[in-house]
Amino acid sequence: MLGLGRLGGRLRSNPGWSGSLWTQRNAWRFERLVLCQSLKTVTPLRQDYFRDLEKQLAAMRKKAVDALPGSNWTPLEINPNLPPERADIVIVGGGVVGWSIAYWLKKKERVRGALKVVVVEKDLTYSRASTVLSIGGIRQQFSLPENIHLSLASADFMRNINEHLDVLNEEPVDLQFNQSGYLFLASEDTAHIMEENYRTQRDAGAKVSLLSPTQVKEHFPWMNTEGVALASQGLENEGWFDPWSLLNAFRRKSISMGVVSCHGEVTDFKYTMNVVTTIDDDKLQLRRIQSVKVQMPNSLEYQPVECSIVVNAAGAFSANLVEKLGVGAGTKDAVAGIAVPVEPRKRYVYVVHCPEGPGLDAPLVIDSSGVYFRREGLGGHYITGASPPEAEEPDTSNLEVDHRFFEEKVWPHLANRVPAFERLKVSSAWAGFYDYNTFDQNAIIGLHPLINNMYFATGFSGHGLQHSPAVGRAVAELILDGNFKTLDLSGLGFKRILTQEPMLERNVV
Repeated sequence: MLGLGRLGGRLRSNPGWSGSLWTQRNAWRFERLVLCQSLKTVTPLRQDYFRDLEKQLAAMRKKAVDALPGSNWTPLEINPNLPPERADIVIVGGGVVGWSIAYWLKKKERVRGALKVVVVEKDLTYSRASTVLSIGGIRQQFSLPENIHLSLASADFMRNINEHLDVLNEEPVDLQFNQSGYLFLASEDTAHIMEENYRTQRDAGAKVSLLSPTQVKEHFPWMNTEGVALASQGLENEGWFDPWSLLNAFRRKSISMGVVSCHGEVTDFKYTMNVVTTIDDDKLQLRRIQSVKVQMPNSLEYQPVECSIVVNAAGAFSANLVEKLGVGAGTKDAVAGIAVPVEPRKRYVYVVHCPEGPGLDAPLVIDSSGVYFRREGLGGHYITGASPPEAEEPDTSNLEVDHRFFEEKVWPHLANRVPAFERLKVSSAWAGFYDYNTFDQNAIIGLHPLINNMYFATGFSGHGLQHSPAVGRAVAELILDGNFKTLDLSGLGFKRILTQEPMLERNVV
């Protein structure tokens, strides 16, 4: 502009030049200059356009190649959360028992990656799961040798848990295992049963000790021993731990070993049937599962999963799975009409605060009334509860807490046994389900007689969490080895239900 100004000044000073001629010629030159500058700015835009066009053409060529026969291309959008179409073993139920079985199956596989294991869990929040809603206790004080051995093996696993469930580059597992023991209190009416159980426990290798009322008072001066005829105290491998930590440790380790976790619900089965004749000339319809139908959460979408074996670890709702196969719906006097005797039973857990309550030496106490309590951390907090009488079982359609049950059935016994608890205050509460075996309150482990590729691990009636490490190993042995190797749990099979020969566990809390 300065140059044009100077040029214009000289032209205007020369009377021989025409001003209009200068204006026309220089206006043309100026427009040409502006047009050239504009054309220069178009060049990178054209380059970007052709570059994008080349990318689009390349993507189209790739899609065309993918659509050729033999490719896995599909015009439909694939849900990344769908389970695989095929698996060797599908475990229904992603609680601690299900994940323990998954871990041991992968642990025992002879060639890495040889087994394709899928665990299906319908609620990954575990808001209604028995595992995380339990009080986390472990004890050897049972009446049956099978349960005692399961506890001993599981306690050993937990003490050395990072040798089993440690994952590379992950934080070590901390179960917060508090080995303060259990203390069972017996009245005059039940003292003889405690003595019988004590002998069974000692023979099985459990470290337990019988205490007189005087000895109980010496050990625990905060306790009122009125009405106590005998007590049994666990000296080793008993106490409580964090249930969520154990569940998450099994799950994390299993996934690192190649187990597939699936969020969904098994709603149906595809199966074949064969009719066989027994020696009594009875006709039995044997079923073999070919695939499971996994329904995606909050969706109409589902995925059939072909499999060789199904493990029923669905806890309180495991009987529902068997009903989908048409078993247990017939007459009760026929084998096909015998249902899986497992149902949900609701239990309340109350957290109370009592600064003057028992201190760090307090074990998990089981009163002769059935009321229990234990410490929960520090600061005078305790967990407590009780099982209701059979005739007063609460509604299982929800997990609402009955606070009147605490006031009428729990608190009076707490205050009687520990006078300081007269001044406690309830700070919170929750409810959870037992997978309750109505037949004999014991686990059902093994094959179903009418479904020749469905294995059971259910009906623990409140002690599934503490037995999960050993149960997982036992089920994996049964599937891969054909029989139990480390612990003989054949007595916990389905046969006892068919023959109506219960194995009653007398120490159910």
